[in-house]
Amino acid sequence: MRFSFRTKLMLSYLLLLFVMSVAIYIYLNHSLQESIIGSLRENLASQARLATMLVGRELHDPKIDAPRLASEIGQALAARVTIIAPEGEVIGDSGVTVDRLIELENHLWLPEVQEALKNGHGAAIRYSATLRTDMLYVAVLFDSNVLKGGVIRLALPLTAVNKAMTGMDTILGISLLLSLLLFLIFSNILARLTSYPLRQVATIATEIGQGDFRRRLPAKWHDEIGDLARIMNDMASRLEEQLTNLSAERNRLDAILTGMGEGLMVTDMDGAITLVNPAFRQLFAVNEDVIGRPLSHISRHPALHLSYRAVRENGSELQEEMIIQAGEEKTISTHWVPLVGDKGVNGVVAVFHDISDLKRLEKVRKDFVANVSHELRTPVTVIKGYAETLLEGVLAEDPARATRFVEIILNHSGRLTDLITDLLSLSELESADFNLQLQLVTLEGTIRRAFVLLEGKAEGKTITFLPPAGDLPSVMADLGRLEQVLINLVDNAVKFTPPGGSVTVGVITEGEYVRIAVRDTGPGIPADSIPRLFERFYRVDAGRSRDEGGTGLGLAIVKHIVQLHGGTVRVENNSDGPGATFSFTLKKG
Repeated sequence: MRFSFRTKLMLSYLLLLFVMSVAIYIYLNHSLQESIIGSLRENLASQARLATMLVGRELHDPKIDAPRLASEIGQALAARVTIIAPEGEVIGDSGVTVDRLIELENHLWLPEVQEALKNGHGAAIRYSATLRTDMLYVAVLFDSNVLKGGVIRLALPLTAVNKAMTGMDTILGISLLLSLLLFLIFSNILARLTSYPLRQVATIATEIGQGDFRRRLPAKWHDEIGDLARIMNDMASRLEEQLTNLSAERNRLDAILTGMGEGLMVTDMDGAITLVNPAFRQLFAVNEDVIGRPLSHISRHPALHLSYRAVRENGSELQEEMIIQAGEEKTISTHWVPLVGDKGVNGVVAVFHDISDLKRLEKVRKDFVANVSHELRTPVTVIKGYAETLLEGVLAEDPARATRFVEIILNHSGRLTDLITDLLSLSELESADFNLQLQLVTLEGTIRRAFVLLEGKAEGKTITFLPPAGDLPSVMADLGRLEQVLINLVDNAVKFTPPGGSVTVGVITEGEYVRIAVRDTGPGIPADSIPRLFERFYRVDAGRSRDEGGTGLGLAIVKHIVQLHGGTVRVENNSDGPGATFSFTLKKG
């Protein structure tokens, strides 16, 4: 059971009062009883001495005078008077008739009689079986003319004393009860006054303990409580300053950890995670709380745990790359650092850098270099071979064949020029300082110019151009780049549409965007090639594409230009006939 300080203080006051009251009660009860009995003894002794004088003068015949004198003195003194002969025989008793005196026992060996015989007087308190109460006995030695060494004993019942003591007990009890009641009231007031500073200290200390370090204790008391208040105020000030610094450091650390692109993980000596940053959660696709959980809860990849155990056991840094499965395959560069303390390795700090994009870019770069090298090698080799043949003069006597060789050289040099032009165009589009010249462009005129430029190529294959009908909306676009997109798409459609087919351009409004679609009636695109169609140098039919003079970069250029405009590109096979439809979106003007 929990008691407040005020209750404990009151209980201590009450306990003190109770002990003092009991001690005072016992002392007063005993003292008063001794005082009353002592007073009675002295009075009774005085009366007994007077009685001896009377008996010594009036006692002439013990058998006759003793009973009479005992009765008269007993009535006068309101006490029991017993006259005892020197041998202890009772010769007179105010409480017993003459004829029953012989029935009384010998009183010689009674304590008060023995004391009187020795000292001249004696007293005793003893329970009387006859009267069934405590009696006070006082005995005095006397001499008379006929009786030497007799004893007169006066007996007084202590009933009155017991009644007086009972009355005194009642008075003392009531007094103590009133004192206890008054003391309870005043102790409550005193306890409140005494415990108020402590309660105030406890209340404010609790608020300080809960984090409100701005609270201060009043230091107005000039005692130990005042010293405690000043010490706690000084402690609260230092804690507030330290927590302010810690909060600033924590906010700075949180900002650093949140802004880090690399994933950070910290574990304790038991391998439980104590800290992770948002980048780590994103990297390992972790949404739930992982603090306090082992590393195996995040990933069961063997390389991850091998690296962790190696750092724990060796206590040295470790850097390595690993491929893990966290939603998707990722290549991660890891840097492990042990947290070394006085007792060895206390934990591990690990930094995870997702280099998957770098690896993909490196692969793209290698593939791009390989593809460019392959695309350049063919025309360069052809041009070199035919040029060397012409220089040798072998065809000097065959002008027709020489002319054919020159045409081949010209054709491949044109192809080489187109490839270099497309590469430069891609490089320009991907440069950081490239900016589109956006303006309000009418689609009707742009589509018509693209048809005019490719009209001759279409007529050679008897391909029909079908422009969109009705009024066409305007778009925000770079006119030159938009024409480049349309020419590439229409040119591709013409290349892969068989003779007698058609190429249709349609325009559809989709909210804030306009979708321009180029539809052909060619063979369509295999389903497995659609996702890769806009990759650089990707060709569905590489041999036919080269024969048609394609570089494999046209659709990649289209995708870059459309994305720079904030739009998207899409390709799908026609559901209502042969061929495919390439479409892209631009913002409405």
